[in-house]
Amino acid sequence: MADSKTSTESLALEPGRDALEALANDALRRVFDHLESLPDQPAADVVGALDLARALIERQAPEGGTPAPELLNLLFERVIPKSFNTAGPGYLAYIPGGGLPSSAIAAFIAQAVNRYVGVFAAAPPLAQLETNVLRWFTQLAGLPTGSGGILTSGGSLAGLSAIVAAREARLPENFLSGILYTSEESHHSIAKAAALAGFPRRNVRVVPADEHFRMRLDALQTAVDEDRRSGLEPFLVVGNAGSTNTGAVDDLLALADFAQRERLWFHADAAYGGFFLLTDRGRRTLAGIERADSIVLDPHKGLFLPYGTGCLLVRDLDTLRRSNGSGGDYLPGMQSDPDFIDSCTISPELSRGYRGLGVWLPIKLHGLAAFRAALDEKLDLAQWASEALRQNPDIEIVAAPQLSLVAFRHRAPGRSKVDREALNRRLLAGLNARQRVHVSGAVVRGEFLLRFCVLSFRTHRKDLAAALEDLGSAIAED
Repeated sequence: MADSKTSTESLALEPGRDALEALANDALRRVFDHLESLPDQPAADVVGALDLARALIERQAPEGGTPAPELLNLLFERVIPKSFNTAGPGYLAYIPGGGLPSSAIAAFIAQAVNRYVGVFAAAPPLAQLETNVLRWFTQLAGLPTGSGGILTSGGSLAGLSAIVAAREARLPENFLSGILYTSEESHHSIAKAAALAGFPRRNVRVVPADEHFRMRLDALQTAVDEDRRSGLEPFLVVGNAGSTNTGAVDDLLALADFAQRERLWFHADAAYGGFFLLTDRGRRTLAGIERADSIVLDPHKGLFLPYGTGCLLVRDLDTLRRSNGSGGDYLPGMQSDPDFIDSCTISPELSRGYRGLGVWLPIKLHGLAAFRAALDEKLDLAQWASEALRQNPDIEIVAAPQLSLVAFRHRAPGRSKVDREALNRRLLAGLNARQRVHVSGAVVRGEFLLRFCVLSFRTHRKDLAAALEDLGSAIAED
C-alpha cells in the first residue's frame, strides 16, 4: 500500500487555498487565451484526431495523481484543438450555439457551491431562480397561467418527457395503439423518444412536406383518418419550429387548429428556432406556437449557452406532475404553494445538476435586449447570404431562410444526379478544407445539399463573407 504521507498538496482532495487558487488561475489563463484566439483558430481540425484518441486509451484508472500543468497542457495544447471549433465564429454547421462565457462562470459557481435543487426545501432561493427562468420562457412562448416546464440536458430528453406526458394525458394504460405524427423534416430524436417511451417504431407516422418543407395538412388528415378507421388511436402531432436540415417552420396556426379539431396533443419542436420569439420576425414566423401543449427549446442553441441546456415547456404543468409523480418516505415534504416548484415532481430526475444558474445569470447579466439584437443579426445574415448565393446562376437555393438557415446546391448543369452529388460533396470538402468556416451538408429528398446555419453570437458578416469567398474558390478549383 502506498504511504499516504507521500501525497503532495497538489494531489490532496481538499487542497489549501493557495494550491486551489493556483490551479484555478492556471485554468482561467488558458481559457482566456483560448477564447481570445477563437477567431484565428481553424473552424475545424480533426486531422490526426483519431490517432490521438487511440493514443489516449487507458485500460485502467491511475493509482497516483498527475501534476495539474501537465494535464492542462494535454487538454489545451493537444486534445481541445483536434475538434470542430463549435465556439468559433466560422462554425456554420449543424446547429451552432457558441457557448457564452458568462454561462460557464455560472456553471463554475453552481458546481463549486454544489447545492441540491431537485427538492425545493433543500435550497429554496436557488430553486426559485430556476423557476423564474422557466416562467420567463413560458411568457416568451405565450403560454397561459398554469403552464411551466423543466430544464433538461437538451432537446432529446425534453422531447422524451413531452411524449411521456402526452401518453399519460391522452391514452389509456394500454397505450400501444397510440399513433404519433411527424414530418419528413422532423428530427430523428422524436422517433427515438417515442421508442424510449414504449411505442413500437411502426406507430410513428412520417407525413410528407410541401415545397417549402412544411408538413402537408392534407396528408396529415388522410393519415389520421386511415388510422382511426383501422382502430388505432392518434394522439400526438409534432410541428417543426425550425427543422435541422432546412430550417423549415410548419404552419403552426393550422396545426394548432388541426390538433384541436382532431383532439391531438400538439407538440412544437422549437429546439433550434424557439428563441427567435425574442424578435419581431421570429414571432411572426412562429405564430401559433402559443397554442401548443408542449414546446421544446434549446437555450444551448438560440440563447448561445454551452451544450447541455435544454428545456421543455407544457401548457398545463399538472401534465408533468401526472407523468412524473412519485415519492419516497426519505424525501422532505413537497410544496403546495404554486409559486414554489419541486423539480423532482415534474421531471424524471431526482439527482441533477443546477442548470438554472447557467441560464439565469446570463439573462440577468446581459438582459434580453442583447440576445434579441444578436438573433436579429442572425436573421439578417442568413438573408444576406441567401441573396449573395442567388447571384451565382449555378447555385440553387433549395431552402430559403425561414429563420437563419439556408440550404443550397450547385446545379451542375448537364451532369447526372450521381455526378451532381459528387460535385457538391467536393465543394463541401473544399470549402471546409480552407478552415475559415465549417459547413455541414444534408441529404434532402435524395439530393445532397450544403447548408449555412447562422446562430453563434460570434458569427458576423465577415464570417459569412469568408464562407462565400471560400465556396467560390472551391467551385473555381473543381
